[in-house]
Amino acid sequence: MARLVAEGARSALRKREPGFHGLAWIIMGQQLSVASAAAIWRRLIDRFGTLTPSVIEAAKDEELKACGLSAPEICMLRAIAEAITSGALPLDELGAVPADAAHAALTAVKGLGPGTVDIYLVFCPGHSDAFAVGDLALQEAARLAYAMVARPSASELVALAERWRPWRAVAAKALWAHYKIAKGQAGVSESAKPAEAIVLKKKGRETLEKGDAATIGRRKD
Repeated sequence: MARLVAEGARSALRKREPGFHGLAWIIMGQQLSVASAAAIWRRLIDRFGTLTPSVIEAAKDEELKACGLSAPEICMLRAIAEAITSGALPLDELGAVPADAAHAALTAVKGLGPGTVDIYLVFCPGHSDAFAVGDLALQEAARLAYAMVARPSASELVALAERWRPWRAVAAKALWAHYKIAKGQAGVSESAKPAEAIVLKKKGRETLEKGDAATIGRRKD
C-alpha cells in the first residue's frame, strides 16, 4: 500500500451528507444512470426539500412516482424511514460503530443490499473501515496492485483486506486511485457518484470500462 501511495495513488477526502438524505442519494446512484439519478434527485429536492424519514412517510406514492421513483425504490425508502423512526436503525450513529456492525444494521433493512450499504458507509459518514468488497473496480485494482493472474473473488479480497483494518476504506480509496492511474480512466474514484467500472466482453476477453449506467460500487445486491 505504501508503494501505491508513493506512486501517486492519493485520494482527497470527499464525502456526501450522512444520514437519511445522503443514503437516499446513494440509493438513486446505485439504481440508475448518472443522468437519470440527477434528474430524479432534482425533482425530489424541488418538491420536498431535504429528505427526512418524516418527509418520506408523509409523502404519497403518487407524489414520489411523479418525481421518477419506481415502486421498489419507494418501498426501500419507506422501509428505511420506518426503521429509523422506530429506532431499529440508528443511522446517525453508524459512523462510530465497528464497520461489520454498521453493515449488519443497514443490510437488515428490507431492500438495502451490501453494495449500496458499503458505498454509503465509505462516502457519507466516512467510516474508516468500511470496504466495498463486491466492487469490480476495487477487485481489479487489487489484481493490478498485487500482480495477480486473475481478479480476486469477493472472499479473497476480504481476506486480503484484513491486513488493512481498521483503515480498509482508506486502502480502498488508494486502490481506486491506483486503478484510475493504471487504466487512465477519469472519475473512477473519489466521488459518491463516479462512473462505475463494469465488466464487458470484448474480443473474447474481459475488460473493465466505464459505464454511464451505474456508479462505482454498484453490484448485484
